[in-house]
Amino acid sequence: MALPAPRLDDRHFQQFVDDAKRYIQQRCPEWSDHNVSDPGVTLIEAVAHMADQLVYRLNRVPEKNHLAFLDLLGITLFPPSAARAPVTFWLAAPQPEAVVLPAGTEVATGRTETDEAVVFATERDLALVPCTLAHLLCQGAGASPVDRSQEVRAGVDVPVFTGLPQPGDLLLFGLSAAVPGCAAVLRVDSRVDGVGVDPRQPPLVWEAWTPDGWTRCEVSSDSTGGLNRPGEVVLHLPAGHTVSRLGGLEAGWVRCRVTAPRPGQPFYTSSPTVRDAEAFTIGGTVTASHAESVREEPLGEAEGVPGHRVRLAHVPVVGEVLLDVSDGEGWQRWQGVADFAASGPQDRHFTLDATTGELAFGPAVREPDGTLSQFGAVPAKGAAVRATRYGVGGGRGGNVARGSIQVLRSSIPYIARVENREAARGGVDGETVEEARRRAPIALRAQERAVTARDYEELTRRAAPEAARIQCLAAGAEEAADPVKAGENAVRVLVVPQAVTDRGGRLRFEQLVPGDELLSRITGFLDERRPLGTRLAVGPPFYQGVTVVATVHAYRAADTDLVREEALDALYRYLDPLAGGADGRGWPFGRSLRSGEVFAALQRVPGVELVDEVLLHPADPLTGRRGDATDRVDLGASALLFPFDHRVRVIEAL
Repeated sequence: MALPAPRLDDRHFQQFVDDAKRYIQQRCPEWSDHNVSDPGVTLIEAVAHMADQLVYRLNRVPEKNHLAFLDLLGITLFPPSAARAPVTFWLAAPQPEAVVLPAGTEVATGRTETDEAVVFATERDLALVPCTLAHLLCQGAGASPVDRSQEVRAGVDVPVFTGLPQPGDLLLFGLSAAVPGCAAVLRVDSRVDGVGVDPRQPPLVWEAWTPDGWTRCEVSSDSTGGLNRPGEVVLHLPAGHTVSRLGGLEAGWVRCRVTAPRPGQPFYTSSPTVRDAEAFTIGGTVTASHAESVREEPLGEAEGVPGHRVRLAHVPVVGEVLLDVSDGEGWQRWQGVADFAASGPQDRHFTLDATTGELAFGPAVREPDGTLSQFGAVPAKGAAVRATRYGVGGGRGGNVARGSIQVLRSSIPYIARVENREAARGGVDGETVEEARRRAPIALRAQERAVTARDYEELTRRAAPEAARIQCLAAGAEEAADPVKAGENAVRVLVVPQAVTDRGGRLRFEQLVPGDELLSRITGFLDERRPLGTRLAVGPPFYQGVTVVATVHAYRAADTDLVREEALDALYRYLDPLAGGADGRGWPFGRSLRSGEVFAALQRVPGVELVDEVLLHPADPLTGRRGDATDRVDLGASALLFPFDHRVRVIEAL
């Protein structure tokens, strides 16, 4: 951390007053009234107050010099990061024409008496393309597809799988058009013939064809119970859904594939049938960022000199700035760049300081031979400069729970409602000056090189400021858990992404798995800075689920239901991988859990008189299986606790 700045003068107001009174006693002993009511003492206090202000400003000089040195070294404040969330727009009814939602469409959370609305803006255009069902094909495992479209149109009951369904059997729906990023409804009229399966968990997977092959679709709802009864299946198709040719037929293909049953999962004993089917588009999903759009903001006139700077009216800036400069005949679009190192004299480039909103045009640099080199073009003198569009926002305030975004701020015909089916995450507040002062010595020591574990963690934080927790394990810390066999030159970086609890205050396991984009960004950033020969693995920690089964006694006047809820909240809060532990910064990596700690956490719950019993069960968050009861759950160096399905029994006092 930064060295403490010295105090050039450590005296304060009362010391000045006391020194003046002692000096009066020496030089003017006949002045004996030193009470605050005396006019002379009042004058002394006024002068002491002014001297105190001067000393305060004097002591700020070392801090100012320190910040000036950091500025010379190129240490700038990190801007805030904007939270992002997939937002789904639902149509009031299927439309015959495409409904286009332009980029920058604004949605928001509901405004309450205590909280302002949090505004999000879509990052790209979204077209809700209409579709119909053009073809219906059935394909047994390892066989060729058979077109059953005519039979279904005639109302004939068609078995969708083989007589005795097998894993790999397919039912293919050919849509009349590709519907990338859209929510499509497949409405089928089925007869209950596919007996043997549990309608709540049928062994089926829905997939859509993309340039990368068959990609899994998210199922929003399925009222058919595994194609066993008339109903609808609402599918969210991937953004890469495209038209392709299958069995000689061209369509936007979606398929239902039979999968091998999991242990304990019922399987089909006969094939379900379909006598009628249709498809239509009912919505679409697009990513939205926590930002409010500012459009057509004039920035004044250019001065025509190198290095000219203009400032945006609203900060902090999120995303790119669309900047236009007038050339007398029209508007020319200028491009934002990180620096002018690769900019030529004719390149319309500018740089942006997202924290302050300052835009800078290309500078002129004097070469050793005395000539001037221009890096980036300079707008002509008097040319009008405007920001056509940019976003303002970012910060932790955008990390909202799923289902919170419900307000459509932009007026768009045919849209009935909007929702975020996943929590918005990735929002990080901008760096403060004090945080930059603490970061500067670390950055100077690392010098863009990853050598020590702390270097890897600092560089990872720079590459992904939205990551909630980062831990670097040196070689030999835990070879068994490393995806690459650890050796003398192996490093593993553990990344825990941000996660926003649902409205009940519980984390879901899938929220703690970092996305491929986040991991690839970190890996690419570290690969450029790691020593040659060092093997690097970036991924999530091993999450060890734990289930606490406890029995507590409540006080006589306590509400047992309330005590149970507060006890469960205390358990989930204490074992939280992001905000748990004794210091509230997340359960420590590799730290074992003992039943005695749980006793202490439950004993602090209001209304609990006595904690009778605490049992710890290792659990698998994916399958829900629990291990035998124990009083200690050990973790490896790369492991992290995940609270799962706690049970608390409250005994009411008689």
